[in-house]
Amino acid sequence: MGKRIVFTGGSGKAGRHVVPYLLDKGHKVLNVDRAVLDVPGAHTLLTDVTDPGEVFNALSCHFGYDGYEEAGGPKPVDAVVHFAAVPRILMHPDNKTFAENTVSTYNVIEAAAKLGIKKVIIASSETTYGVCFAEGDKDYHAFPLTEDYDTDPMDSYGLSKVVNEKTARAFAMRYGIDVYALRIGNVIAPEDYAAFPGYLADPPCRKRNAWSYIDARDLGQIVDLCVAKDGLGFQVFNAVNDTITATVPTREFLAKWAPNTPITGDLDGFAAPLSNAKIREVLGFKEEHDWRKYVKV
Repeated sequence: MGKRIVFTGGSGKAGRHVVPYLLDKGHKVLNVDRAVLDVPGAHTLLTDVTDPGEVFNALSCHFGYDGYEEAGGPKPVDAVVHFAAVPRILMHPDNKTFAENTVSTYNVIEAAAKLGIKKVIIASSETTYGVCFAEGDKDYHAFPLTEDYDTDPMDSYGLSKVVNEKTARAFAMRYGIDVYALRIGNVIAPEDYAAFPGYLADPPCRKRNAWSYIDARDLGQIVDLCVAKDGLGFQVFNAVNDTITATVPTREFLAKWAPNTPITGDLDGFAAPLSNAKIREVLGFKEEHDWRKYVKV
């Protein structure tokens, strides 16, 4: 049975693929964003998520005009998916990036908890692993990158995501709700596969993404699985596809291109250095969009 989902940031690069996926699965979705999402079936409520009053109202309003057909006010929300954010560094000054990302996440989780919404899914990031937006050439501590990694970003964006994970944990403990943080890898939309031959020809250019990625449509599946899986409390999940963006097996590739990083876990075959083992084992994720379907090797 479909759920009622408030989705913040559905007009962004990831959201505009995830929202249609959720609609196709039978969910009702209200998009909360500063820009309209042109997707049939998803009404956009223009909202500033850094304003707590606007967030509270957005999480407790009708999803569209059809909501007014029945008496009794807006129906309860089953889940909130929070993707709205300043999406990277160098779009705004660092202090604004940090402030908007942390305050908006606090606002969304707090409003959801106090409104009695039992499921919140937030967008964390691969940047928490500290290399994506690092100053200079920084090595990862160890491969594979798993959810228990000692996250150590030095940039305002990655730091905001670490803080957001702590905020999520605090509210999950305080209210006994499920708050799942997705450490989303480099988001690849269908049109982005045209750039992959260049990535394969220049391996160092993908170090900051740990030679991993998430197809935006497979991200939709992950969000849907999170909506369906109840009772886990606070959780962090790496949201990435299965395999490395390279043409040689992972251990061989890393020995050449990341020689200073020890391998301390399973990396068989072409396994991605940013591990998705947890979402496969806990949520049952099965990727549908391996990059090799779209790129000639």
